[in-house]
Amino acid sequence: MDKLAEIMAHKRREITGIIRPVFEEELVGLNDSLPPVPSFAQALRHPSGKLAVIAEIKRRSPSAGDIAAGASALAQAQRYLAAKASALSILTDQHYFGGHLDDLEEVTTHFQTTTARLPCLRKDFMLHPVQVLEAREAGASAILIIVRALEDAEIDSLHRAAKAAGLDALFEIHDEADLERAVRHHAAIIGVNNRDLAVFKTDLGLSERLIPQFPRDVIAVSESGILTGRDAARVHAAGAQAILVGEALMRAKDPAELIHEFNVA
Repeated sequence: MDKLAEIMAHKRREITGIIRPVFEEELVGLNDSLPPVPSFAQALRHPSGKLAVIAEIKRRSPSAGDIAAGASALAQAQRYLAAKASALSILTDQHYFGGHLDDLEEVTTHFQTTTARLPCLRKDFMLHPVQVLEAREAGASAILIIVRALEDAEIDSLHRAAKAAGLDALFEIHDEADLERAVRHHAAIIGVNNRDLAVFKTDLGLSERLIPQFPRDVIAVSESGILTGRDAARVHAAGAQAILVGEALMRAKDPAELIHEFNVA
């Protein structure tokens, strides 16, 4: 079994106890009853064409092991906010990535008390609308949909739930077949994961190959393997409007310096 299949199998077991019917009317009502969240999609569109940076909070990963074990999600979010990141990605998977839904809620709750706030992506292995409900309750602005990990019916269900809850959806792809499916599901934001989650091999050439094939109105994101300004410039030249960076920023002594390096790419 490849690693992504292993993770998805674990996630299916993990959420068994919380699965219940979730109707679009419930999600619409939830969205109406909660404070509005900033737009994730809008944060990735810079009129100047500047590369947007989605800064990720990630304590560990199956490929890298411990990255910043015990790191405070709120403290890291504050560092990213001060560094002028465009948006945040917050890992909420505990078993493989050391995150928790409480991390997302802690960050978004704090942002509500400040004049400056960033849209937050719930970065997790999404399978069921109940996870979308959790994301909206925790203050997320967007969810992740990993195309190759899901059946078409699951993708449709998650996308519909996200729209009903007022959330954007980042469709993550790895090859042309994934791209075709994402477009078929009317994805507005598509991210190329340069890391093959089956074997955890990274290749920025995937962004260079796939992003030029995106529909012109889709927001293009390059994810994983971006460590330097040169890497950022490379995917920006291929058409990426935003990059998602976790490990490099979590390890950086000064995230602001690295984000500035990305921004001028």
